[in-house]
Amino acid sequence: MLRATLIWAALGVALLAPITAAAFSPLLQWREGIYIASGFAGILGMALLLLQPLLAAGDLPGLSPTRSRRIHRITGALLVLAVVGHVAGLWITSPPDVIDVLLFRSPTPFAIWGVIAMWAVFAAALIAALRKRLPLRPTSWRRLHAALVVTVAGGTVAHALLIQGTMEPFTKYALSICVGLAALRIAFIGGMIPRLPFGNASQRTHR
Repeated sequence: MLRATLIWAALGVALLAPITAAAFSPLLQWREGIYIASGFAGILGMALLLLQPLLAAGDLPGLSPTRSRRIHRITGALLVLAVVGHVAGLWITSPPDVIDVLLFRSPTPFAIWGVIAMWAVFAAALIAALRKRLPLRPTSWRRLHAALVVTVAGGTVAHALLIQGTMEPFTKYALSICVGLAALRIAFIGGMIPRLPFGNASQRTHR
């Protein structure tokens, strides 16, 4: 019980701390309401990137595999909505900039990483929705989904770290590390990172 409580408490801090810290950013007073909402949609989406792999792997205590997968699907839909809200808000405030980003013409590297992560989110959601209809073996589907998840995580982390915005630096770096580790966990489960044959190597050594 204590272990489960500590895990959920740590997860709550990891998810809420960046959002809370950003809410006190002095930069908010110079921003329009739609721009602020767009920014927080992006922060929420990044927080969900930490939650999603933990649900997929069944790492959260107190959740059965069935319930964990169900919540994973719900939070996946929320992630897509967060990305759409983030981009839509930026479109309302500055359509030409968003068009340049979508066409990979933006001179700012953080924008390029952001649009890569966005398309990877949409692709991951699409293959999840069409899983039963796609002519893919379960192993191939898991590897493809894991590859997209790693792309989303890497692109999002790069996007966030390169922006000097409303996110507070310490909580932003902490969340980025957590998202990266969670993505590596999915890469391992999805078969992108092969399991090292420690046991077999040990046996060969003693022969």
